Amino acid sequence: MIDPKHEVSITRQAELVGISRAAVYYVPRSISEADLGLQRRIDALHLEHPFAGSRLLKKLLRREGIEVGRKHVATLMRRMGIEALYRKKNTSKRHPEHVIYPYLLRHVAIERPNQVWALDITYIPMRRGFVYFCAVMDWASRRILGLRLSNTLTADFCVEALEEAIARHGAPEIVNTDQGSQFTGLEFIDALKGREIVISMDGKGCWRDNVFIERFWKTLKYEEVYLRAYDTVSEARASIARYIEFYNARRPHSSLEDRTPDEAYFGMQKLKAAA
Repeated sequence: MIDPKHEVSITRQAELVGISRAAVYYVPRSISEADLGLQRRIDALHLEHPFAGSRLLKKLLRREGIEVGRKHVATLMRRMGIEALYRKKNTSKRHPEHVIYPYLLRHVAIERPNQVWALDITYIPMRRGFVYFCAVMDWASRRILGLRLSNTLTADFCVEALEEAIARHGAPEIVNTDQGSQFTGLEFIDALKGREIVISMDGKGCWRDNVFIERFWKTLKYEEVYLRAYDTVSEARASIARYIEFYNARRPHSSLEDRTPDEAYFGMQKLKAAA
């Protein structure tokens, strides 16, 4: 993006692309093994206690013999893209182009496939490093319709997961997400509006608004991720894809009367077609 040999000065090039001149010379430092191990433990604790902020997590870690400061825990949480889930005052100004949409699903009966899809992102630890995982879930059947892994928290891999699901299954009536910047930015919103999909967003910190996919993260991590130590992103992608195939096609789901998500999703479609 920045060409040191170009006739336009580096300072001017940085201004044109909207970054600071110092960022041009920044070389990212690798993450230490200690921090990677700490992130894995924070991820597990966050899964068990989603209400825990950096202060409580610091205390829980210290009870396990891990000496760490609150600020360092907060830094790692930001890197992982997680935060304590509770209602709090809105004390920050949103980007003027990032419109927040209301939550539309309260008291709505969700009874058919492709009525409501949910998208969310979670942190996936590897042996040396980590990635972020975006999944698309059909609410009525709990079926996972699309997925993508990325090493950055940008919007593009969420858009790709959405478009993969739409290409395979058609567009849903409603898509529900949280208020993360990946889902409030123009790239993701335009992908929905261009297909006339209704947009719904969780209340700030209200994890229960998207409880089904939150439960899926716990299932995925305990039945797949925490049992592995992925060496590469490609290995993580292949292994998680195999688990999703098992989850969709073979794993009975108690809330679906012990049917699999595949049986629920395609069974509902057959009933709809017959009706």
